[in-house]
Amino acid sequence: MTVPAAAGAPGGGRVTVIGSLNMDLVVRAPRLPKPGETLAGRTFAQAAGGKGGNQAVAAARLGARVAMIGCVGADAHGDALRAGLEAEGIDCAGLASSASAPTGVALIVVDDASQNAIVIVAGSNGEVTPDTIARHEATLAAADVLICQLETPADAVHAALRAGRRLGRTVVLNPAPAVAPLPADWLPLVDYLIPNEVEAAALTGLPIDTPADAQAAARALQANGARNVLITLGARGVLALSADGAARHYPAPAVHAVDTTAAGDTFIGAFSARLAAGADVDAAIRFAQRAASLSVTRAGAQPSIPTLAELDG
Repeated sequence: MTVPAAAGAPGGGRVTVIGSLNMDLVVRAPRLPKPGETLAGRTFAQAAGGKGGNQAVAAARLGARVAMIGCVGADAHGDALRAGLEAEGIDCAGLASSASAPTGVALIVVDDASQNAIVIVAGSNGEVTPDTIARHEATLAAADVLICQLETPADAVHAALRAGRRLGRTVVLNPAPAVAPLPADWLPLVDYLIPNEVEAAALTGLPIDTPADAQAAARALQANGARNVLITLGARGVLALSADGAARHYPAPAVHAVDTTAAGDTFIGAFSARLAAGADVDAAIRFAQRAASLSVTRAGAQPSIPTLAELDG
């Protein structure tokens, strides 16, 4: 599926992200702690994150004109997150400030193998509602591609998916975090469903250990209504199942991973930016893989996301 670039868009098409914004509090440790165990961490860092914010920054750095719809707290973390998005050129007219809830936070432990464990406190992200979506329908209508995740309330996500279908926009859903199958009426609203292997297993109940397993899960998700399914497999690449039923495995570029935080978000933002600019799906996947592979060679969530100049240079 090819999406035309927005008219007059010098840097590409338009992407609107509906989703979460968190302040990431990141500790590096030799390994992930076991239940009840206390470990001595090596370093601590604070960085802008949240799946919605990460995907918005990735799309903006990689060529799209981006609008963000979400909610932060009226606190220092919220001010910093808003300022960071605005510095990327992201339209924050749809970013509300809660009068009562603090900005969301993510507590992240990264081990020496570059794997991570994350605990999220939603905070103000919980105040994104269907009314929020309705108030910003003009922003949705102006986009070529809409991106949603699952770190905001389900009724708001569903409202965004419905609005995207009604407005004829290309809808990307990153079903993260996923712990169970999605409601039956969600997948028919989705043009590109992009889970990782853990999320795809939760959505389908199928084990995923190989690209062939991922293909079976993708077919199950497509049978339930998703048009196109891309399952990201980390260092093993991406399994793509297109709307016509053709499956393809894209091996990942070989890199030395330092931190996998936001690699999936980088992939989704990059993929969506390329789709919005009119690229075909094959080119968008390859571009997104390059972006995600570069991101894992650097620490942090948004600090690790590359720019278009870095990929084109």
